[in-house]
Amino acid sequence: MMELPEIATALEHPDFQYRLKAISALKDYDAETAVPILIATIGDPEFLVRTFVARGLGKQRVAAAFAALLEMTKFDDTPNVRAEAANSLSLFGKVSISHLVLAFDRDDHWLVRRSILAALEELDSPTELIEVCTLALTGEDLTVQEAAIDTLASLAHSSHHAAVLTQLLTLTTATSPRLRARVADALQKFDEPQAQSALLELRQDSSSQVAALEDLFQQ
Repeated sequence: MMELPEIATALEHPDFQYRLKAISALKDYDAETAVPILIATIGDPEFLVRTFVARGLGKQRVAAAFAALLEMTKFDDTPNVRAEAANSLSLFGKVSISHLVLAFDRDDHWLVRRSILAALEELDSPTELIEVCTLALTGEDLTVQEAAIDTLASLAHSSHHAAVLTQLLTLTTATSPRLRARVADALQKFDEPQAQSALLELRQDSSSQVAALEDLFQQ
């Protein structure tokens, strides 16, 4: 176990590897001891150190840690850190949901948005999940849009079945062949006539990337 004087010395070291080791060592301490040190290190110039700080704060379920993570999701200038902070926020459970939705709306970086999508899925919050998926689909990042379609498909057997199907059907004419192919895959989870009709149309898609997915259309 790394003693507190050693941790303090390591956090002042110019080599960030020492600072990483010090941050990691704080896992052996209670929140009263660890959280103030972690918060004092939020401004470290090395983004890897700040990422470790965000991860460490997620393990300390106290109000001060939660507040610090909120600040990191809003103000850190590195997407990797904001994504880690969002993931750590989710570890606080249901109380984090509304904050994650706001963070998703505010931050359009693909890494942050994909982290929040995954976190909300783990939190079993379908209403908010549909909300952020809708936001994702109005964005410009294709990987986030694909993740949103996959996430919507995961709700096919939930009480939000009808709303999800409606959303997916509007995407059958998406500009990107990759998205149309993703939608075709998602619609396989639905038995409604409109879903089956949409699949038949996608089989005639102008893009071979979509139309060639024979395995999707074998009934």
